[in-house]
Amino acid sequence: MDIGIRSFFLALSITIMSFSLFAEQQTQRGSGQEAPNKTQQSVIEPTVERRDINEANIDSENFEFGVLVGVLSVEDFSSSMVLGVRAAYHVNENFFVEATYGQADAGETSFEVLSGGAPFLTDDERNYRYYNLSLGYNLNGETFFTDRLVFNSATYFTVGAGSTEFGGDERFTLSLGAGYRLLLTDYFALHVNLKDHLFNSELIGEEKTTHNIEYGLGATFFF
Repeated sequence: MDIGIRSFFLALSITIMSFSLFAEQQTQRGSGQEAPNKTQQSVIEPTVERRDINEANIDSENFEFGVLVGVLSVEDFSSSMVLGVRAAYHVNENFFVEATYGQADAGETSFEVLSGGAPFLTDDERNYRYYNLSLGYNLNGETFFTDRLVFNSATYFTVGAGSTEFGGDERFTLSLGAGYRLLLTDYFALHVNLKDHLFNSELIGEEKTTHNIEYGLGATFFF
């Protein structure tokens, strides 16, 4: 009798469990859900869109040579066009040594313009020539024109010394400069320059330190 009762309750329990499992499966199917499969893993692979960037790099050569053109404002004289050449040796990506030569013809003084008298200087004495040797430092960066077009560039500063021939005399000159270089290819660059040439002069009266500001554009080649 005990064995029969036990067998009855065991069969009843199995039947109830089977019915519960069947009912749960039917409920999940009716709601559009599937029973989770522990053997399956959901892997999400992100899609990364890479940009194609056209970037010019500086050539492996360290020498740079080019020309410059601009405006030279000689203190106490009117401004005039200046032409010159530039050569540089890049010690590393930050430091470089630069040599420049330029020449211009100084204009008239304000006294000459207002008085209409005899010229203050002869034509030969108005010839303005300078050369200097400078140490420069680059702040390298990049310039973006579009999302896909980018060029290497640099803002640089120079300090140097040299000589200036003007007014029939030759004077020791200090130079302070700043510029911006845009590398269009791996060997060709454009420059925008600003430089102050400082020397002592007594042409207009007492000796004083004059500031002669040069604004220029340049084009250089690396080789």
